[in-house]
Amino acid sequence: MATTELSTEDKILLAASKVFTEKGFSGTRTRDIAEEAGINLALLNYYFRTKEKLFEQVMKVKIVLLFGQIIPIVTNEKTTLEEKIDLASVKYFDILTKNPNLPIFVLSEIQKKTSDVKSILPFEKVLNNSFLMQQIREKQPDQNPFHFLLNYLSMTVFPFLGKPILQSFDLMDDDEFQKFATERKTLVPMWIKMMLNN
Repeated sequence: MATTELSTEDKILLAASKVFTEKGFSGTRTRDIAEEAGINLALLNYYFRTKEKLFEQVMKVKIVLLFGQIIPIVTNEKTTLEEKIDLASVKYFDILTKNPNLPIFVLSEIQKKTSDVKSILPFEKVLNNSFLMQQIREKQPDQNPFHFLLNYLSMTVFPFLGKPILQSFDLMDDDEFQKFATERKTLVPMWIKMMLNN
């Protein structure tokens, strides 16, 4: 969809997402967002009274983007654990390849004491009481299932968190990183399944 076809509110949210991701909450001025959206500051203030309200709206979209598409996969009681690993890997790598700054943005918000992430996504349902955790416990009854979960998330998300480091030391350019991420989309599920079956 072309930017000219977007509503004013959507233009503001798109611009805010870009500016907040680049500059963080404290480094962003509402004037920066208005300029990015191609509107005047009064119009931005009409739609979103404060920078905090705008940031909260952007955060909801970002968190749902990062976790929302994965929840139906991990809570599906009709798929095997191995199928969940494959499906989640494809989905995560596709999302993160298109939005490489997403993990650091979301993680920095989750760390805050004032974070409202729990109200946006049902983490309790996805984690402790989920069918996914039950499947992991059945496969590895002697291990805490969070070992598996954190290994999976770190293998999937960390390369995108580490991308700026790789690029600042000239270890990978954008094309090389894209190839690297595509390779991991295949390798991560294979490694995780090997751990589970060990």
